[in-house]
Amino acid sequence: MALPQSSAVAEAGLRLPTTFRALRHRNFRLWFVGQGTSNIGTWMQTMAQQVLVYRLTNSAAALGMVNFIAIVPLVPLALWGGSISDRFPKRTVILITQTIMLAQAFILAALTWAGIVRVWHVYVLAFLLGAANAVDMPARQAFTVDMVEGKEDLTNAIALNSAMFNGARALGPALAGLAVAVTGEGMAFFLNGLSFVAVIVCLLMMRNLPQSSRSRQDAALTSHMIEGVRFVLKQQAIVVLISLIAVSAFLSMPYNTLMPVFADSVLGKNAEPVVNWLCGGAQPLMRCQAPEALPLGILLTAVGIGAVAGALLVASLPENARRGRMLTAGNLAFPLVLLFFAASRSFVLSLALMILAGISFVWQNALANILLQIVTPDELRGRVMSLYSLTFQGMMRVGGLQAGIVADWIGAPLSVGIGAWLSLGYGLFVAIRFPKVREMT
Repeated sequence: MALPQSSAVAEAGLRLPTTFRALRHRNFRLWFVGQGTSNIGTWMQTMAQQVLVYRLTNSAAALGMVNFIAIVPLVPLALWGGSISDRFPKRTVILITQTIMLAQAFILAALTWAGIVRVWHVYVLAFLLGAANAVDMPARQAFTVDMVEGKEDLTNAIALNSAMFNGARALGPALAGLAVAVTGEGMAFFLNGLSFVAVIVCLLMMRNLPQSSRSRQDAALTSHMIEGVRFVLKQQAIVVLISLIAVSAFLSMPYNTLMPVFADSVLGKNAEPVVNWLCGGAQPLMRCQAPEALPLGILLTAVGIGAVAGALLVASLPENARRGRMLTAGNLAFPLVLLFFAASRSFVLSLALMILAGISFVWQNALANILLQIVTPDELRGRVMSLYSLTFQGMMRVGGLQAGIVADWIGAPLSVGIGAWLSLGYGLFVAIRFPKVREMT
């Protein structure tokens, strides 16, 4: 009789530092490699798409519109996707959604290379990507517990997922900045399409996955979804955690949508020495077709570096750690850092602040994700994580739209600053009104 995967790992004597202990599971190692590669491509496309839209429109509102369009399919499909992930094998769901994302990236690359891309093309493809993400995200979130065979290594696995995601966030924009500067946006989109092949292959290589669906598959779809909503509404801790994510996503996260404006209009002059060192002079380090992409890539890379550091700190936490206290620190530090970033006109100072923003963002969001999954029963995890994904993605997309409109009216720094002040106020309210959140483990 075949040994369970965890027993086989133990017999093999695979010992890893506490920070990386979830990697002792073969299926999670495959996921880490495949999804890590795909995330690099995703961040390359995200950054290149921002450059493309801003180049085509020169409008902060257009940047916000791309984010908003992705929410249109998210609202009707997210809860449906959560129900699907509780009723059917999660790997199958993820394979389908990742294939759709692969096609979307290749279509955008072809349009860009052909020189016929228009902003409405980007909007349509953003809608398609949003639909795939609406179903993919709850399945991916809930799939983690299957890959590590239970909750023993779940905290570590979620933190490593965050480190993987944000490591890609550091590397992807840097690679995209180089690719866009040297060859244009099309290459970044094409490389993103190729990156999905890695995660699809790794998913197909997984073996001995546990039973993925424990819910009654004969239950009516509507009642199945409502059951998940009712569970969330009855749990005060879950409601508070999701509300923190909602406020932060709506008021703080839009800084990322406006980053092309900061890189070009706010910090562009101060970043010129760096750009000239890389692309200018008699013997430049590289030949740049779009040197304006470099400051944006460097700023996004700084966020990713900080986020990786923050995620590794979370991954190193002992099992009895007071995760709620670190979550509270992230809730307060993230908007506070953005206040300083909004006021900064120094490119170097802004880079340092973006590193701190990355650390505090992970402390807030990764720990909220971990705490949600710890308190959620296995049979409800897909639906609870669909509400988490809907809240985070939905509020971030709407927030990006409002921030873009406000930025066109009063400027990007004021738009980010006002949002950060309000987000900080809500974080203080929760810290005082719900002290039990700080004591969560």
